[in-house]
Amino acid sequence: MSDATTKVIRLAPNVPVFDLPIIVALERGLFHAQGVEVEFVARHDPVTSNQDAFRRQKESLYESGRADAYNLCEWAGLDRSDRSGRGSRVHALRPAVAAQVILTFDGDIQEPRDLAGVPVGINEFTGSHYTALQFLEGTLPREDIVLQHVGEPFLRYQQLKAGTLRAASLMEPYVSLALKEGAHIISANFYRGAEVISPDLTPAQRQGYLTAVNAAADLIRADFGSFKHHLIVDQIRDRIAPHEIADHFVHYAHAKPLDPKRFAYTTEWMRSWNLAPEHGAFDELVVI
Repeated sequence: MSDATTKVIRLAPNVPVFDLPIIVALERGLFHAQGVEVEFVARHDPVTSNQDAFRRQKESLYESGRADAYNLCEWAGLDRSDRSGRGSRVHALRPAVAAQVILTFDGDIQEPRDLAGVPVGINEFTGSHYTALQFLEGTLPREDIVLQHVGEPFLRYQQLKAGTLRAASLMEPYVSLALKEGAHIISANFYRGAEVISPDLTPAQRQGYLTAVNAAADLIRADFGSFKHHLIVDQIRDRIAPHEIADHFVHYAHAKPLDPKRFAYTTEWMRSWNLAPEHGAFDELVVI
């Protein structure tokens, strides 16, 4: 057991597919077993479509001091740590290894090349944004890639289903829902995310937290079906059952460090898209 601490680690929530190891660790008492206390400070707000990332729920809870940590995609973790007014660091790459999947109901779109000049719905400065760029630049000239900020996943799915978007980047449970309702896949890009934390947390708290979420990842990997019900959000609860969520668009592994070589490559790539400053905190590995 890690050194006991009385300070609670307060978490800002993300969507359930990314927070599942935290949810399971809380449910099974795995944090307490490591001598750390953890709590979500709010329920996840599904309508977080503000184009200003720091006005979204996770970031605003952290920046205001009401939360000590949250998780998001790797690229956004570096961006938020670079721009944080409060100060934050990337603690580790999170256990959730999820796919952002570009989906369509449009029969004229069958392969990534068919997306030339076609707006793909994303939530700007999140995994849906960065992974779409990463995948599409391997197939299309950069000038032919068109991304459209729509907002959180349910909004993207609503517009995709209504036909006001021809393509959108989504993760679970919307991937399984879209396939159930007749969509088809154009591409899938699996990626890690980042655990962003306050530097004020102690080494014992940080290690206890990671040990607990890693143990939770082991439980999920051993019996994913037992935990799928946590992934279904209220907006689509009457449209898909837990057993209809596929096994292969998200998996869970142990958290791992963001190493300097990966950091350098990620930073260079973000700068190539003008998604990171040429100089500043991005010149140093913003991890602890």
